[in-house]
Amino acid sequence: RQKGPSTPATCDMRCNKLHRTTTEAHKHKRNSPKEKAFKLGISHSLIVAVLALTSHWSINFACAFSFVRSRGPTIALTMAAKEDSVNAGDKGRLLVSKFSSIGFSKSDGSNVRLILASQSPRRREILDMMGLTGRYTVNPSPLDESALQRELAAQPNLSPEEYARTLAEHKAQALGVEMVTTSSSEETEVTLILGSDTIVDLDGAILEKPVDESDARSMLGRLSGNWHKVHTGVAIYGLGLDDNQQPKLLTSFTDTARVKFADLTQKDISSYVSTGEPMDKAGSYGIQGVGGQLVEMIEGDFFAVMGLPMHTLSRELSRAIMLLDAK
Repeated sequence: RQKGPSTPATCDMRCNKLHRTTTEAHKHKRNSPKEKAFKLGISHSLIVAVLALTSHWSINFACAFSFVRSRGPTIALTMAAKEDSVNAGDKGRLLVSKFSSIGFSKSDGSNVRLILASQSPRRREILDMMGLTGRYTVNPSPLDESALQRELAAQPNLSPEEYARTLAEHKAQALGVEMVTTSSSEETEVTLILGSDTIVDLDGAILEKPVDESDARSMLGRLSGNWHKVHTGVAIYGLGLDDNQQPKLLTSFTDTARVKFADLTQKDISSYVSTGEPMDKAGSYGIQGVGGQLVEMIEGDFFAVMGLPMHTLSRELSRAIMLLDAK
């Protein structure tokens, strides 16, 4: 504690001492490990941001700028390692890498036939968008779908997801059995049979195709303003895989999307039904057509709502072809 009055010289000495102490503290802070790490993080962030703009890296900018937290070197090395693994001896995980394997017969250089067991124009459209135009044939399944639907509806513990997948499996299997029964005694070419079924799930209640316009209006009224789920079941059967010649299930799955309808007036509903579009659609609407106007929001794969989940189907068809090539 200072005794006596302070002179100007004494004040100057104290101020100079305080300035030197503060300067040294700031200097120490700037050179601290934490401060160095912060600066290093910013440097890595800028470097990766430039690389993301000037190279072929697929880098999320949110990921790039998370380098500010000085985690940059680890993330950068992980990305580089991942890119190297993709380029090193990768045979491709998607169907686009297997186009040369799919065709009508071995005479055209392919080794796998693909048959769509559905007469749905929407599923054909999706396969065409996937680049399969001219590489598959359409042969509707002989399955008595209505009878199977009644049988499945009587099973109280069957979930909507299982319901859709089971229908898809039976569609593909029924076509495979028919092909084996009606084919000649010659060796059957290796064939993939694609079956699919799409249903609308409103709080656990399954909405199939409407039986008439009144049913369609009722379904749309229930969907109005609400969220619902769309389940598309997919099954891939193989034919001609061994001497047994019976169709074998290679894979099956269900892809689910959530859809939010806008609040519809009775005029909206009746006008849409009058277009005729709802009459052959599960849930009485088609998202890829006029019915897209009814949809306010979607979570999941748009193509699953349309009738075939494009990405998952691409991956599973590619996997099936790899299994066949390995035999």
